[in-house]
Amino acid sequence: MQRSSYARSRRVVPLMALTSAAALTLAGCSSSSGGKKSEEGEANASAGKATTPRMTVALVSHQAPGDTFWDIVRKGAEAAAAKNNVKLIYSADPNAGNQANLVQNAIDQKVDGIAVTLAKPDALKSVVAKADRAGIPVTGLNAGLSNWKEFGLLSFFGQDESVAGEALGNRLNKTGTKNAVCVIHEQGNVPLTQRCDGVKKTFSGKLQTLYVNGTDMPSVKATITAKLKQDSAIDQVVTLGAPIALTAVQSASDAGSKAKVATFDLNKQLTDAISKGTISFAVDQQPYLQGYLAVDALSLYKNNGNHSGGGEQPVLTGPAFVDKSNVEKVAGFAANGTR
Repeated sequence: MQRSSYARSRRVVPLMALTSAAALTLAGCSSSSGGKKSEEGEANASAGKATTPRMTVALVSHQAPGDTFWDIVRKGAEAAAAKNNVKLIYSADPNAGNQANLVQNAIDQKVDGIAVTLAKPDALKSVVAKADRAGIPVTGLNAGLSNWKEFGLLSFFGQDESVAGEALGNRLNKTGTKNAVCVIHEQGNVPLTQRCDGVKKTFSGKLQTLYVNGTDMPSVKATITAKLKQDSAIDQVVTLGAPIALTAVQSASDAGSKAKVATFDLNKQLTDAISKGTISFAVDQQPYLQGYLAVDALSLYKNNGNHSGGGEQPVLTGPAFVDKSNVEKVAGFAANGTR
C-alpha cells in the first residue's frame, strides 16, 4: 500500500525518535473485554478541560481476556481523551479477523481517527487501507513497528521488540544463564516472536521455545511445569507478559526447579515479585505512554497538523530494565496503573 494521503501531502523534517540505546537507559501484551466495546468520554477529569473541538477516536487492540497489560494502555488512552475533548471508543479482539471487523466498524461509524495494534499485520492491511481511503488518519501502537509506514499510518508508538529481545539476551549472558526457555503465549503474534528471536540472537547459551495458551492460565501453569520437570537443566524461564511470569513462578515451584524467571512487561503484582526476588527483572515498554500518545497524536494532527516523529520515525517508548536496583522508583506508578 502506498503511504496515505495525509502522509504524502506534507514535507516535514522528521523529529528524532528515542534511539534504542537511549531507551534502555530510561526507565512493557493485553485487558479483558475481548470483542466488547466501551466508550469513555470524561475519564480522568483531573487532566483538565480541553478547548479543542470534540472528536471521536476508536482504539482497536488485539487484547486477550485476562491480560492486565491492556488495562494500562487503555488508561493512558483515556487520559489523553479527557485532555483533548475526545470521545474514546475502545474495542478489542485477539482474533485477527475479528479485530479487522472492529476497525471496519469504526470506519462505518465515521470516527475522526483510529489507533490500532498490528500484532498480525497481514489481517489488518486491507482494512487499514479502507480507513485511508475514507480519509480517517490512523496511528499505530504497541505492535506494528515493521509495518506502520508501509500501511500508511500517521505515526507509531512502541518499542523495537527485536532490540528488546537482544537486550534481554545480553543480560542473561551476564547472569551466567546456560539453558533458557522462552514462553510464547499467543501463536502468530509477530511482536512476541520477535522478542524470542531477539533473545536467541544475543544469548550465548541454549534457548528453547515453548508455546502456551495465554488465555488459559491453568493450562499455562501445567505446560510450563511439565517442561521444567522434563528438562531439569533449564535455569531460566523468559516470559513475554506479566501474568505469564507470575504463573511461571508457581510452575517452577511445583516442578521443584531452581530456574529463575524474567519477563517482558509490568503490572503491580510483577513489581511486587521483583521486590521480593521471585522474579529477577522485567523489560518495560511503558504501555500507558503508548495509549496516551496514540490518542494524543490524532488530536494534535486534527487540530494543529502536527506529526509525531515527523511521520517518518517511530516514537520509541522502551525498552527499559526494571530490577531490584530501581523497582522502588517504578512500583508506585505501577500501583497507580501508569507503568
